[in-house]
Amino acid sequence: MYVPSTKPGTDSLQGFGSDRAIAPSDFTYKKGKTIFLQDDPAKYVYEIKSGAVRTYKSLPDGRRQINAFHLQGDVFGVDNEKFHRFTAEAIVQTTVRLVSHGSFNMVAESDPVVLQNLLRMTTRSLQHAENHMLLLGRKTALERTAAFLHEMDERAAATDVLSLPMSRRDIADYLGLTIETVSRAVAKLHCEGVIDFVGSTQREIVILDRKRLAAFDQQP
Repeated sequence: MYVPSTKPGTDSLQGFGSDRAIAPSDFTYKKGKTIFLQDDPAKYVYEIKSGAVRTYKSLPDGRRQINAFHLQGDVFGVDNEKFHRFTAEAIVQTTVRLVSHGSFNMVAESDPVVLQNLLRMTTRSLQHAENHMLLLGRKTALERTAAFLHEMDERAAATDVLSLPMSRRDIADYLGLTIETVSRAVAKLHCEGVIDFVGSTQREIVILDRKRLAAFDQQP
């Protein structure tokens, strides 16, 4: 079972400044439920209180490309356009706090602190997109898989056990690989003593050698 990290998100709405002028609402989505669809009007900004969300784009041939995984404390849905560019789905049962885009932007226009934080969130999103593009374009399957585990480990604040809410298919769609290729890469990291598993699902991972895992991610 996925146990969300207790580490607060870097871009949490708490203390963002919006609570002074915006009344947020909480909603809970069951596993697999859609939060918003690609091309839906961008009406809200979302913060994950518990659970996890995947955002993805549907491709013309029926495949999907996962853009990002959003975990507890993360904020998503901050789109500069009027419509969402991705679909958002709950990976597990997920509770989100949301505020309207209109109210959010109105406060940002009058509050320099909110505006600064909004720009920081936008910059962080662009940096993630650039890093993801480089990952898909340059790294081998093993390097991509190691980079993903390294990212998840850092976001979980280096806990003893890395608990992944996403499926192997989710990881494959994020890395632009097949499920079989991801499985082989994970097996190689296991055989080389970089990672180990807790339980039979292989979603509970112990990082045995963080230095070697990071070295895969840092290869050109």
